[in-house]
Amino acid sequence: MKFYRKIKKQVNPEYIAETVKENKRASAIVAAAFLLFLYVMFNNNGIVARIRLEMEKTDALEQIKIAEDEQLKLKDQSKALDGDPKAVEKVAREKYGMVRENEKVYKVVPKK
Repeated sequence: MKFYRKIKKQVNPEYIAETVKENKRASAIVAAAFLLFLYVMFNNNGIVARIRLEMEKTDALEQIKIAEDEQLKLKDQSKALDGDPKAVEKVAREKYGMVRENEKVYKVVPKK
């Protein structure tokens, strides 16, 4: 008994066209599956859009967290300024460059 191995046809456009003609049903199924894949990936409610929206949501949540932290810091600063004259003086000096009466200000100029 002799066994022969099958000779595989090389992949070339003619072979592909011949296979498509021979297997019309399978080719139609593959084409439909490919189109369905493209639709699922790239339509308005597809996977690509979902990933983009998730990234935007993550960025928005980070911005909200930063804004909440800043708001909390400003509330604490506001409470400190309400009842503490030293805190008011510190802000006036640092932020607005104010000085007391009869106080001399010395500026140090760096050498060039």
